[in-house]
Amino acid sequence: QVQLVESGGGLVQAGGSMRLSCVASGRTFSTSAMGWFRQAPGKGREFVTAISGSDSSTYYTDSVKGRFTISRDNAKNTVYLQMNSLKPEDTAVYYCAVAKGGNTPARTLGVTPLYWGQGTQVTVSS
Repeated sequence: QVQLVESGGGLVQAGGSMRLSCVASGRTFSTSAMGWFRQAPGKGREFVTAISGSDSSTYYTDSVKGRFTISRDNAKNTVYLQMNSLKPEDTAVYYCAVAKGGNTPARTLGVTPLYWGQGTQVTVSS
């Protein structure tokens, strides 16, 4: 059974930093794209960033470019999200997602079948 477990959320002031982690278990995802989505209060879930398994190429939504960095450690089946220069509008529940299929490019994470984590709350105060 596949499980994704996120950690690292919490409360931070605007301009601060936070690092999220997501550990996947149940199978190996070394060739699968991994990434993060978020859902702010009253809004739909949106794509944030993804990283491919084959060459670790990355893909970001425009609003986080230059502030967020995604990385992965295939030996640990883990994906990370380093968030810097946080803004109040980054407040959301952040969900880890992993493509069910192998050899998935990062840019396809929003349209391919996914495993989901339970989500972790990130709150940025102004």
